Amino acid sequence: MTTSTATAEQPIVQTQASEDRGLGRGIVLALTASLSNQVGAATGALAFPSIGPVGVVSIRQLITAAVLVPVGRPRFRSMTWAQWWPVLCLGIVFGVMNTSVYITIDRLGLGLAITLEFLGPLAIAILASRRAIDLLCGLLAAVGVVVLVNPSPSTDLLGVGIGLVSGVAWGCYVLLNRKIGQRMPGLQGAGAASLVSAIMWVPIAIYWFTAHPPALWAIGFAVICALLSSVVPFSIDLIALRRVPANVFSTLQSMHPVWAAIVGLVMLHQVLSVQEWLGIALVVLSNVLVTTASMRRTRA
Repeated sequence: MTTSTATAEQPIVQTQASEDRGLGRGIVLALTASLSNQVGAATGALAFPSIGPVGVVSIRQLITAAVLVPVGRPRFRSMTWAQWWPVLCLGIVFGVMNTSVYITIDRLGLGLAITLEFLGPLAIAILASRRAIDLLCGLLAAVGVVVLVNPSPSTDLLGVGIGLVSGVAWGCYVLLNRKIGQRMPGLQGAGAASLVSAIMWVPIAIYWFTAHPPALWAIGFAVICALLSSVVPFSIDLIALRRVPANVFSTLQSMHPVWAAIVGLVMLHQVLSVQEWLGIALVVLSNVLVTTASMRRTRA
């Protein structure tokens, strides 16, 4: 190898190494965001005995808006109806998604609740594909849910149903975010939707806290929940998405149910059976197979 060739190849090697470091940092950030989300959810669950899931969601919606509106700086006066309708829908979805998942956490535990909620974005990934392998992955996820829930006369079917509602809401959240991202720059859409949701929750919060006077410690847990489950992951994900390809990022989202099960065990002392771990593993495996198959098709 001549000196000139080595000199020419050196910048290429350095660039590749820099890209690899950026990808590695992006993966760490994405995993940190998903872990933060589940630690926040568990922290919110600690406040349930005092203010219940509705109280936690009320505080979470208000805190999220207080942070995202100044950051996103939505221009309400110049917004068109094509921008307003997905923002209004997303504002409603915020409340439905958070309320249903916290009620499910209260009834079924963190690991099961997040796994059921995770079916929403997984279903979107599967339905967006026309390949047989992805349909088989959908069947694998369905088997995982059956194994996880283990239907029997003692099964909390209402809790499972509410968990599936949270999954539908998360799926709608993904679709609406895509639509808003195409029509509004930066964080304007997220800020506007969080404000819409907060306004809707103000009367609910007033009624709820009048009937259930909150303890100071419960408010503190709910505030921490809002920061760890909304503000921190949202900010970190934006940085991670600049370093990690979208398909890789989607694969990393598979850690949500896994983190939820681990955090539920450590913080809430919710022990899962071997069967429940198997059900979670099947759902996670389904998402990994779908997203990796998508990556192969993109590269081809």
